[in-house]
Amino acid sequence: MHNDASSNNSRREFVKQSSLIAGGLIAAPLLSGANFFSGADDVIKVAVIGCGGRGTGAAMQALRSKQNVKIVAMVDAFRDNIDKCYNSLTKEDKSDPNAVSVKARVDVPEERKFTGFDGYMKAIPLADVVILATPPGFRPIHFAEAIKQNKHVFMEKPVATDPAGVQSVLATAALAKQKKLNVVVGLQRHYQNSYRELFKRKDLIGDITSAQAWWNNDGVWVRPRKPEQTEMEYQMRNWYYFNWLCGDHITEQHIHNLDVINWFKGSYPVKAQGLGGRQVRKGKDHGEIFDHHYVEFEYADGSLLNSQCRHIPGTMSRVDELLVGTKGKIRCGAANITDASGKVIYQFDLKNGEPNPYQTEHDELFAAIAKGEYKFADAENGAKSTMTSILGRMATYSGQIVEWDKAINSGINIQPKTYAFDAPPPVLPNADGFYNIAVPGVTKYV
Repeated sequence: MHNDASSNNSRREFVKQSSLIAGGLIAAPLLSGANFFSGADDVIKVAVIGCGGRGTGAAMQALRSKQNVKIVAMVDAFRDNIDKCYNSLTKEDKSDPNAVSVKARVDVPEERKFTGFDGYMKAIPLADVVILATPPGFRPIHFAEAIKQNKHVFMEKPVATDPAGVQSVLATAALAKQKKLNVVVGLQRHYQNSYRELFKRKDLIGDITSAQAWWNNDGVWVRPRKPEQTEMEYQMRNWYYFNWLCGDHITEQHIHNLDVINWFKGSYPVKAQGLGGRQVRKGKDHGEIFDHHYVEFEYADGSLLNSQCRHIPGTMSRVDELLVGTKGKIRCGAANITDASGKVIYQFDLKNGEPNPYQTEHDELFAAIAKGEYKFADAENGAKSTMTSILGRMATYSGQIVEWDKAINSGINIQPKTYAFDAPPPVLPNADGFYNIAVPGVTKYV
């Protein structure tokens, strides 16, 4: 913990500076309640918005950082998620040497546990840092409010599910930079030592001429419909299967691999075409998303990325990236670089040099905040890699060539008009309980 006087002074100064817009305009009041909750000058107060598995994991990693972090508020649409998260963070675990210290850092009484769609508005003012881990359809509005209230942010990927949401995040990202607020996005490869070392040496393969990316595995959970649920609650509970909440698995998961290629290329695709559909996962419980996508992305220099993602049990499982250059190849999963003849010219030590990148994200974010440093501005890249995945989805759903500029400026917004459990979501089942599915050659976008 940073308890020395110099550290306290730097943190106070950083908090003060972070509340000003560049150019000297006062943006909003300073941190809410000063140190009301902790009574300690160097405590970094955190609100967790989205208390499912990812929110719980992110909260745990924040608490296990070396800084004086305290969880002071929790938000979720559903109370049972809050309870599970709280119990997970505060349970006694003698096998875990960090369990006692983690439990001591959770200060969330009943009055700071907020449910419903508007709970984030009540929690954000209480914190210095906001963890955003709800289904990604909500990310743009939560991110905008956090930055409006001058909070540092950790947010899970993807950061939107439609082009309008991407544009919103890009606008908020620019404001976050202006205010010098740290933003880390959960594209953890950027915080993984093997990828960082490969990136430093990418010039060894010359100009990148092509790439491949995979996210192929069995798929995820299904939560059966319950008779008492409204349609909105059912879709919220099964958010993975609805595009307004999830973006399809090409966006929700495959974004990791697409982002790696964008990162190493230093650019984003200009167009995409591809194919996909529902071959196995096509029941009433599977909403509207595809179970496989194959996309050819083209960059401005003419290089191609062939990407595939599939959720079909019993098929080849692979999550990896390959970059091919004029002088050699980078195999990200194997963490090595080979020359044109196939000889390994660099090998990262996977056994001894790879701490948990999910933890590293939080270690580095909270260390920067504690030191009063502005180091992280991940939101712009997070938005553009999210848009890359949406571009791929639009290509597979339509069967057409979709151009980046037209897609990102299309204004397409698939969010509901009203966020309420008794309001209709954007898509509804037919009389037989099935949802409308995109049909390549019929579905149109831009």
